[in-house]
Amino acid sequence: MGEKTLKEKTATGLLWGAVNNFTTQLLMALIGIVLGRLLSPHEYGIVGMLAIFSAIAGSLQESGFTAALTNLKQATHREYNAVFWFSTAVSVSLYLILYISAPLIARFFHQPELVSLSRLVFASFVVAGIGTAHSAYMFRNMLNREKAVINVIALLLSGAIGITLALNDYSYWSLAWQQFAYICIIDLGRLYYVRWLPSLHIDLTPIREMFGFSSKLLITNIINQVNNNLLSFVFGRLYTSTLLGNYTQAAKWNSIGYYFISGTIQQVAQPVLVSVNDKGDQQLNVFRKLLRFTAFLSMPAMLGLALIANFVVLLLGEQWAGSIPLLRILCISGAFIPIHTIYQNLFISHGRSNTYMWTNLTQVLTQLAVVLIFGQFSMIVMVTAYATMLILWTGVWQQLAHQLIGLRLTDMLKDICPFLFASVVCIGTAYLTTQSIHQPVIQLIARIIIAAALYVIIMKLAHIKIFDECIQFIFKRHETTH
Repeated sequence: MGEKTLKEKTATGLLWGAVNNFTTQLLMALIGIVLGRLLSPHEYGIVGMLAIFSAIAGSLQESGFTAALTNLKQATHREYNAVFWFSTAVSVSLYLILYISAPLIARFFHQPELVSLSRLVFASFVVAGIGTAHSAYMFRNMLNREKAVINVIALLLSGAIGITLALNDYSYWSLAWQQFAYICIIDLGRLYYVRWLPSLHIDLTPIREMFGFSSKLLITNIINQVNNNLLSFVFGRLYTSTLLGNYTQAAKWNSIGYYFISGTIQQVAQPVLVSVNDKGDQQLNVFRKLLRFTAFLSMPAMLGLALIANFVVLLLGEQWAGSIPLLRILCISGAFIPIHTIYQNLFISHGRSNTYMWTNLTQVLTQLAVVLIFGQFSMIVMVTAYATMLILWTGVWQQLAHQLIGLRLTDMLKDICPFLFASVVCIGTAYLTTQSIHQPVIQLIARIIIAAALYVIIMKLAHIKIFDECIQFIFKRHETTH
């Protein structure tokens, strides 16, 4: 793959990845606003208690084979067929185990209604398992435009189902059915675009060949899911469902923000880095450019979201006021999550699943220790400590990247800090200049306009190359389509 071809393919993949994630997060936000007005923190909290089980089961059914298939020089029907049957078998087995375990889960959280609710939520694992091979094919071939179409349709239809049920007083069941419908529609969309069907000739030899690599990714994905849902699990045990609902709402908006960036990068990072992982300086340059692009987006987006966190009350009502300070804290650490994603994809592209696994495991154990130490204090204190640890862990990934590809700390800081400092200046200025505005809606709009305008001005005056390239690419695409 030539340098020009790589650049164009990456840019196109990023564009459609951005379109996919922007529309996904926007629709999720709009649907979340409607459901947030129709449902209470208690109802969100009930479903939130199942999040960690859903996340772990989802990782088990995928088993790291998407990344493993992407790293193969050639992926044939034989490999995809093996992944299909293995993922399907694992998903069905998981569902049977969780179905039987439903009463124990309900007893743990002291919520009897979780017995029947969990059995519906967990049914989505079986559907997701059937679509693993198709999902891997789309990821390997960077079919981001098709993924964007599927996501929009799935969100619209599943959102309509959830809202309709909520309007008809189905309470937390509306959230469960929304999740199940979304997975079903996603799988149908993948089948439509990929047009690949499994065969009954089941040969699991490729699974054994890939498992040495994929198993470490599987363990790491489980670790990450435990990490991402750790506070929900702890709060579900220690606090009321209402307090958990506030945290769940804050975590949802935080994830909508950072996943727009990390999800966009995730769709191209591994395939692009794999294509240059034996080209020395070229991979270092490609990685640094991805790092700059990520910081260029994540810093202003997430710090800006913290600035306007009071939108939660404006959109959802006063019952969600308790989620505002939690959202602000989470957004600050959320600015660094997409940066972690870039580092993680670097190690995956090199086949270093062992390093990837142990680094994530150490991170989770460290953050678990932080949670246990600060758990005796208030929820705000615990979340603050948790978020601080997440930010500091960026230094660990950087040290490992230095050993792998020679990325120096000074170079990493040069790539990230200009966007961090510019964002802090813009956000701080917007905050101070709008303090005297007492009308909440006008204040929110003013903060967005001031912060965004200042950021664009700073990027332009400083002649930031990544900003100029983004503008040039957008205008080039516009001219091509007209």
